[in-house]
Amino acid sequence: MLSFSVSRFHSNHSLPLRKPSPTTNASFRIDPPQDPYTPNSISTNTHGSELQQSASSSGDGKVEGFRREKASGRVTGLNPIQGGGGVLLGRKNKKAKEKIYWVCSNCGYTAGQWWGVCRSCSVSGTMKEFHEAKSSDADSKVHGFAVLEDGVGSWLPQQEGELRPLRLAEVNRGLDHLHWRIPLSGPFGNEVSRVLGGGLVPGSLTLVGGDPGVGKSTLLLQIAAIIAEGHNDGEASPVLYVSGEESIEQIGNRADRLRIESDIYLYSSNDIEDILKKVQHLSPGALVVDSIQTVYLKGIMGSPGGIMQVKECTSALLRFAKKTNIPVLLIGHVTKSGDIAGPRVLEHIVDVVLYMEGEKYSSHRMLRAVKNRFGSTDELGVFEMSHSGLQVVSNASEMFLSEQYLDSQVLAGLAVAVIMDGSRTFLIEIQVLIKQAGLRLQEHAVFLNVVSGLTLAETAGDLAIAAAICSSFLELPIPNDIAFIGEIGLGGELRMVPRMEKRVSTVAKLGYRMCIVPKAAEKALGTEGLEKMKVVGCRNLKDVINTVFPNIMKRSK
Repeated sequence: MLSFSVSRFHSNHSLPLRKPSPTTNASFRIDPPQDPYTPNSISTNTHGSELQQSASSSGDGKVEGFRREKASGRVTGLNPIQGGGGVLLGRKNKKAKEKIYWVCSNCGYTAGQWWGVCRSCSVSGTMKEFHEAKSSDADSKVHGFAVLEDGVGSWLPQQEGELRPLRLAEVNRGLDHLHWRIPLSGPFGNEVSRVLGGGLVPGSLTLVGGDPGVGKSTLLLQIAAIIAEGHNDGEASPVLYVSGEESIEQIGNRADRLRIESDIYLYSSNDIEDILKKVQHLSPGALVVDSIQTVYLKGIMGSPGGIMQVKECTSALLRFAKKTNIPVLLIGHVTKSGDIAGPRVLEHIVDVVLYMEGEKYSSHRMLRAVKNRFGSTDELGVFEMSHSGLQVVSNASEMFLSEQYLDSQVLAGLAVAVIMDGSRTFLIEIQVLIKQAGLRLQEHAVFLNVVSGLTLAETAGDLAIAAAICSSFLELPIPNDIAFIGEIGLGGELRMVPRMEKRVSTVAKLGYRMCIVPKAAEKALGTEGLEKMKVVGCRNLKDVINTVFPNIMKRSK
């Protein structure tokens, strides 16, 4: 507060005063502003003889009026029209300014100006420009850690007394480490528990990433079913599955396909505050959010999936998990490079980061932990995707080994290595390319083309490519009613490919007379719908040539 006392004006350049009295005393008070705006204009009435003059009859009332007007955002002195001079102290209403800043899309570092290289993670070309409208009300900003106070703060467990640092012995007192984690029973649950380090930790925040269609939603739906079935003591634990991408009918359809009948509650929403309010009515054993890139928090700049939204939504869910001791499982989208979409700080906030991997045309899936605050990151879970969901692969080495035969010609160029991944042992096959078909192609150039310019990525086309090369080399056409399905190893052996039954059924419907497949597939295929087509199983590439070109191979012998 500033207080001034003015006695006379003795200056040749002073403002003209009206009838100055010999003992004129003027005083006025200016309180410092309590908001971001500052007085930017002071106008002086040149026709007045008093500056907010304090008289015995009206000075106090005018000062009170000055204060009341200041509180409303506009401060004025005396009205010159009503008589008397005055000083006008006012605020000029300004429009909300737009704040511009740059955020690193890799680590979330924020800077007030553009940098070619992020000063935090040293990655170039990641600084993105963002605009934020500057609000005059500072209290209107919302952060993830403040959501619980308004949304679900009333039912959260309250701390008794004043919080204080605790001794390590006090923290561990009464904690049963053997039954601390939430167990996941069954073969599928045991495989997931191995990756998590022994089970799901209460109050943990777990993020699951992976390519689109790899099976992230299926994985978490099956985990939710195991948790909802109850623990070893038989207690039922309802699970809330929230999706921002699918309707509850679509999730229910998937659950029916997976034959899940557990106590799972489904909810479709994108609002974090709304989701947390719904949780209090269920008190679930776990919360699943699919996915973190589709939810938003009111009051935070940007659309769902933006850097600030992802960060603040994750912070709100982290606070919820720690306060309620309810585990939260999130699904995260990935970028083209395979990283989880959003700022890198997202992976720093959560407790566990799991990646689900799998080839596009393979039914096998691998679950790996890249961050785990409660266990090792060296464990690997191996599953196989089927119509009834993810199934555990009991012998994971079958994925990396070809069919074994006693024929030494097939085994030539093959060797088996033993590797370790975490606590698991895998046998993998090493192959060396040698001549297995008996054709001397060293001096010939081979040009391969796929009709219509289609890019062939899956290995099921290996056998057809090899048959076409043999036909071109022998200058003998292949009958147009024969189809080929199978993968060829470098040792010349034929290997199974996914969805063999569906492929063979399609060939039969198109009227083909013969279909050549690996020997292992011939035994697994049924006979329904294949009455008019002959399925021939071959062990290696030589068997294929003998079947398609029998006369040529006999003549070469």
